[in-house]
Amino acid sequence: MIGRSSSCTTIALAALLSVACRGRALSDAQNPASASASGSSSATAESDCTAGTLPLRKVLVKNIYTADPSAHVFGDTLYVYPSHDLEHNPAPNDDGDHYGMKDYHVLSFDHGSCPQAIDHGEALNVKDVPWASKQLWAPDAAFKNGMYFLYFPARDKSGVFRIGVAKSASPVGPFSAEPQPIAGSYSIDPAVFVDDDGQAYMYFGGIWGGQLQNFRGGAFTPSSDVTKRVDAHGTLPSGKQNALGPRFAKLSADMTSFDGGVIEVSIVDSQKKPLEQGDNQRRFFEGAWMHKYNGVYYLSYSTGDTHYLVYAIASTPSGPFTYQGRLLTPVAGWTTHHSIVQYHGKWYLFYHDDSLSGADNKRSIKVTELTHRADGSIPTMTP
Repeated sequence: MIGRSSSCTTIALAALLSVACRGRALSDAQNPASASASGSSSATAESDCTAGTLPLRKVLVKNIYTADPSAHVFGDTLYVYPSHDLEHNPAPNDDGDHYGMKDYHVLSFDHGSCPQAIDHGEALNVKDVPWASKQLWAPDAAFKNGMYFLYFPARDKSGVFRIGVAKSASPVGPFSAEPQPIAGSYSIDPAVFVDDDGQAYMYFGGIWGGQLQNFRGGAFTPSSDVTKRVDAHGTLPSGKQNALGPRFAKLSADMTSFDGGVIEVSIVDSQKKPLEQGDNQRRFFEGAWMHKYNGVYYLSYSTGDTHYLVYAIASTPSGPFTYQGRLLTPVAGWTTHHSIVQYHGKWYLFYHDDSLSGADNKRSIKVTELTHRADGSIPTMTP
C-alpha cells in the first residue's frame, strides 16, 4: 500500500483560488466540486497575508524542494502536481542521474480569507511502481469519470524511460500505479490535455537524458558504445535536419492507454518550414504543455540548453504548430519547466528555479501572471 504522511505541512500563501482548468471551466459531471482535500489541515494565516492576491515570483513551498509544477483546478480547489527534488542526489552526468527523484507530493490551496498551501505528503513512491527502477521525473494529472489519474515518467528495469499511470479516488492520493507502463509510451514529461468535448490527449518527450532521440525509429535504439546502457546524445538529428518534436497520442476512454498510434508533432516557422535541430533558440527540447484560448491550441515547451520557455499555436490539438515567441526568459538554474492555468478570470504560469538552494537539482516552484493580447499573442515574461 502506498503510504501518506500523518500530517500535512502548511505554508502561508496569499492567494484566492477559483474554478477553471486549461482554459475552461469543467461541468460538474467532469469535475465535481466535492473533490476536496479531505483530511488536511491549514496553518494560521500570517498577519501580512492579503486575501485575493498571489505571491508572484515568490517561492511557494519551502518545506521540500519542488519542480516541474503541473497546475489543475478540480472542483473549486487548485492542485499542483510537482516533482520532488531530493536533498541528496547521485553525481551529475549527461543522462540526468543527478535528478534522482523517488516520490511525488501533491499540493493544494484552501479557501479561507487568507489561504494556505497544503502539502499532502507522499502520494506515490517509485518502490510502489512494479515496472519502475528509479527517477520519477515531471508528472501531470487529469480527472475523468470520478477518478483522478497521475501520469509520470520513470526508468524501467533496463534503464529506459517509459510513462506510467496511477489512479486514486482523491486528487491528493494516495495513487495506485498500474502494473505496466502505458503500451507504446517512451521518454519523459507527459502532459495531458482534456479538450472541450471531453477527449483527452497526451503530449510527451524530451531529448538528451529524456531519451527521445533514442526512439527516432519507433523502438529504443541503444548507444553503439556497449559500455553505456543509455545514450544521451548520439542519435540526435544533425543541425540542419528537422528538429525532433514532442509526441502526441489520443488517450482511451479509461485514460490508461493510447487509442491509436503515437505521432510526432510538427513545429514550423512563419513560412511553414519545420524548425531545425540546430535552432536551439526555438526548437523543442522537453516539457511540453497545452492550453486552449479562444479556440486556439497553444503548445508551450522548454528549449533546454538555451533555457527559454516558448510557444507555438495551431487550430487542432495535433498541429502542425507555428512558432510564435518566448514565454519566459531563463530562470536561475539549468532546467525550466512550467504549466499554464486559468482561474478567477486570470491566466497564470507556474514554473520553477533554484533560487532557494542555488543547486540545479534542488528547485522550487513559483508563479507569475500571464496575459493574452487582443490578437492572442503572449508577451514575454521575466522570472
